[in-house]
Amino acid sequence: MTPQLQQAIRLLQLSSLELQTEIQEVLETNPLLEVEENVDFDNNSPANEDSDEGQEATSQEISQLEHSDIPEELPTDSQWEDTFDSQPTTVVSQQFDTAGMDRDNEDESGGSLQEHLLWQMRLTPFSDLEQAIATIIIDAIADDGYLQSPLDEIQQSLGEDYPAELDEIEAVLHRLQHFDPIGVAARDLRECLLIQLKLFDQNTDDIDLLTELIDQHLDTLARRDYAQIKRAMKVNDDQLTELVKLIQLLNPRPGSQVQIEKTEYIVPDVYVQKVQGQWRLSLNPDNAPRLQVAEHYAQLIKRADNSAENTYLKNNLQEARWFLKSLQSRNETLIKVSEAIIERQKGFLEYGDEAMRPLVLHDIAEEVDMHESTISRVTTRKYLHTPRGIYELKYFFSSHVSTASGGECSATAIRAIIKKLVAAENPRKPLSDSKIADILGEQGVNVARRTIAKYRETLAIMPSNERKRLV
Repeated sequence: MTPQLQQAIRLLQLSSLELQTEIQEVLETNPLLEVEENVDFDNNSPANEDSDEGQEATSQEISQLEHSDIPEELPTDSQWEDTFDSQPTTVVSQQFDTAGMDRDNEDESGGSLQEHLLWQMRLTPFSDLEQAIATIIIDAIADDGYLQSPLDEIQQSLGEDYPAELDEIEAVLHRLQHFDPIGVAARDLRECLLIQLKLFDQNTDDIDLLTELIDQHLDTLARRDYAQIKRAMKVNDDQLTELVKLIQLLNPRPGSQVQIEKTEYIVPDVYVQKVQGQWRLSLNPDNAPRLQVAEHYAQLIKRADNSAENTYLKNNLQEARWFLKSLQSRNETLIKVSEAIIERQKGFLEYGDEAMRPLVLHDIAEEVDMHESTISRVTTRKYLHTPRGIYELKYFFSSHVSTASGGECSATAIRAIIKKLVAAENPRKPLSDSKIADILGEQGVNVARRTIAKYRETLAIMPSNERKRLV
């Protein structure tokens, strides 16, 4: 592959944020490229027509100034450095990194659970030994808030400098367990819930029953064996339902209250919207700045001057032209592939996941006359903004299942139907995988029970015996 083709392929597989970084690097290393100022996006305005005419005139002048010995194409397997002087890459600035992105609500605290607990420890009257014990315990707490190391290991970690008995370590542990968030440093779920229950602020007369349920029947509750619990605790359905509701007010993962993950923003590459009954696509103009050849530097190029300065400008002019061409090729390919996908998946835009059609890379590759590997590059980490949300382009590809009428139903549509059926099921008698397969069979979609189980697992839906509940 020629260097030009390599560059075009590399730009094609970059995400929008990576493309911004790439453009910024080129702007900082190539003086012949600059950002267009005061771009008017109204194609029908007179100002835009004047701008187009001026840009065309400038392009003609630059073309006339180009030296005749600048190659149009580099030889195969050659490198940029073989023909052009390479420039050192400078530190990328953030000028365009946040273009068009609203990050006002982004969390920048970065505080971990351990830092939060250590801060509270320093405000608590601990002796030197107790503080050493507390520090090791806090270091052994996982992100979900549970203590990962047994007390004897913590005792060994203290070493000879801070000799401590197990009951001393457990005393410090009990104090840490009442730090914020309540229940942190628990050794298992039962202990975590019982700690929170001691400080339960709900007005309830069933605190003893609730304690018994958590302490003695938590495993049975997890198996949803409600009949055994009712016999053991001598309670009826209404009482057990109320107890389960109260347990649901407790936090099984107290560490999650502090471990706030940094928000990751998805910037769409293409927008699709319905205009006068037709679906129209457009590139996101905020993903990258509009670039042009810097006229001031281009005018400095002299036809017959072989000085180092002039050669440097000519080399950068040719590289700028190739970069702009690769960038334009990327945008055209992205729009062409997106249009082909939307043409096949209009039903999804109109009616949702249940109307998603089967689609594979080969179908789009044939339609746009490109290789499947190119389609794969275009659809990876590229996002489409639709009225139904933002989706990666790969989301619109799925396998198919044959229907009784001889047609095809996409896997995405089947998953949507399964999700809908489970959402509407009776919680006391949830649908089994076999029952869901029978319902789909009645609708003409022939799906095996194992396939239903596989799709259900991809949707993070529990089996029917684990979905059974009292309320």
